[in-house]
Amino acid sequence: MTERLRQRTLPAPMVPDKKILVIIPAFNEEASIGGVISLVRKHAPGADIVVVNDGSSDRTGAVAEGLGVTVLNHIYNLGIGATMQTGYKYALRRGYDIAVQVDGDGQHPADQIIDLVRPVAEGKAEMVVGSRFLGMGEYRPSIARSAGMVFFSRLVSAIIRERMTDTTSGFRAAGRSCIEFFSSRYPDDYPEVEALVLLHKKGFRVMEVPVEMAKRAGGRSSITPMKSVYYMAKVLLAILVDLIKRA
Repeated sequence: MTERLRQRTLPAPMVPDKKILVIIPAFNEEASIGGVISLVRKHAPGADIVVVNDGSSDRTGAVAEGLGVTVLNHIYNLGIGATMQTGYKYALRRGYDIAVQVDGDGQHPADQIIDLVRPVAEGKAEMVVGSRFLGMGEYRPSIARSAGMVFFSRLVSAIIRERMTDTTSGFRAAGRSCIEFFSSRYPDDYPEVEALVLLHKKGFRVMEVPVEMAKRAGGRSSITPMKSVYYMAKVLLAILVDLIKRA
């Protein structure tokens, strides 16, 4: 991992008394990363941005560096779990109070970052997840993907004994204690669902807020039908192992 410190911080803070970092995990997002950075700067003033370039073979890292943000480069593609853990380690070492995940494909609406940050800043939760199924927007996944989403939402809701509607959403904000926890432990592949179970076991408070997500601004999703089957089996097994382990 290499790091180039060319951080640019806008003057007007989004939450005055909190140090906020927007983590953008990116793999081959050359077409969209510039637009994502511009929108985050516009709608999350005062927040710092770090792009974790997960071994992209295109110009994702170069485009981000050209826009003056900090870029952490994985030499090889390690997956979203390792990519987010790199971001959380960076956030911990530099003393950020809140870390927000905004994917590099343009689906996460930067103008709604404040909706995720506010409950964390006010102490209402340690993790806030943006849900596509709480009444905003018209997001309609495929039948197969919808079945998986419903299955995991019901499973996680039963485990944590609270209603969760969008356990696969990666649009989320983490407070300082979650940043510290995820810096030392974060699921490897397809980590969103398992991360919620781990937080529950550690006693963290998790809540959802409604968001309206957009379509990809560029690039291609890495999720294929075969990977979806693998995803469901792996995540289910990981959750079972997590529940068996001691907290």
